[in-house]
Amino acid sequence: MHLPDTEFDPDDNFAHGTDPDLEIDEDAGTETLVWQLLLLVNPGDEETALQQFAAYQDATADAGEDEFEPAWVLKDIIDWKSGFQVHDDDAAALVESITELVARWNLDLDWGVEDPTDDEFLADASIPALLQVAYDALRAYGYTLWIWDTGTATTAGWITLSRDNEAMGAIAPALGIKLRPGG
Repeated sequence: MHLPDTEFDPDDNFAHGTDPDLEIDEDAGTETLVWQLLLLVNPGDEETALQQFAAYQDATADAGEDEFEPAWVLKDIIDWKSGFQVHDDDAAALVESITELVARWNLDLDWGVEDPTDDEFLADASIPALLQVAYDALRAYGYTLWIWDTGTATTAGWITLSRDNEAMGAIAPALGIKLRPGG
């Protein structure tokens, strides 16, 4: 495995991501952008980012850059570890996946009910309302829930440190990912 050639420290994780002069080289190689995105979606967990980067390299090794979309390769690599994708009508899977993701940081989100796995609660819950609850709860802990517009009947996304919002807002579009905060 090799890390992408960069002119910046890959361990920086955009520590100064809120710098108003932040510039992302949109012409940077795809691998460089993928590496930075993986660092952002795995805050404080470079080992997982490295494993996912190796998986990305393996998945794309024999393909030309115009033969795959980085976002879809990444989705499969990070699913249920650093990201999520659920059907738009599956509130139970959304609650379960976000709960699993935030457990990495020992967080327990307040979904507004005693048991967020209760069938009655989930039957009445809408994905947009649940995303808003998760977004608000995560903001209180210094995290941002991001939603990726997949163009499908699914809701997908990931969580980053709020201090990295500007960096995520620059990297995702450079990879062709339509992304917005979850709230």
